[in-house]
Amino acid sequence: MLQGVPPIIFLTDMKKIIILFFSHGIIFALGFAVGIYMLPILVAPQAPDQAEVMQSAEGARYTATFRRDLKGSDAFHWGEGSLSIGKDTISFMGKLAPGPDYKLYLSPKYVEDAAEFKAVKRRSVQVGDVKTFENFIVTLSDDINPAKYTTAVVWCETFSQFISAGAYK
Repeated sequence: MLQGVPPIIFLTDMKKIIILFFSHGIIFALGFAVGIYMLPILVAPQAPDQAEVMQSAEGARYTATFRRDLKGSDAFHWGEGSLSIGKDTISFMGKLAPGPDYKLYLSPKYVEDAAEFKAVKRRSVQVGDVKTFENFIVTLSDDINPAKYTTAVVWCETFSQFISAGAYK
């Protein structure tokens, strides 16, 4: 004990310090989590408008529907809308739950959760980045043949998190 400090005062001060440490730690953790969630929204580029997506979708070879009620979707990881695969682009009209580092894959098999996608990820092809959460258009490179696959998948690469998927054949 400190000399000249009554033990009760010392314990009370230590209790306050511990409470302050934990309360500030909780607030810091919550702020950090909100920051991680909000950052992709704040830095997202302008989403293509409905006319751009519709123009990109004209003459689509394949279409798919993304639904919120998939086995691997939840309140923070979901997609809802329609996807069109054309000769040069893959376009999506709808909404995705915001998050970081989304990638669009084509999968050889229909999947609807993370475990199913991880099982076929090596046989899937990454088409490109999804940087907007309402509508997107991704350029389809010449070396990717959508006919070799059956399903489009939006996947969060950083957290290995399933977002949504839709079968197109």
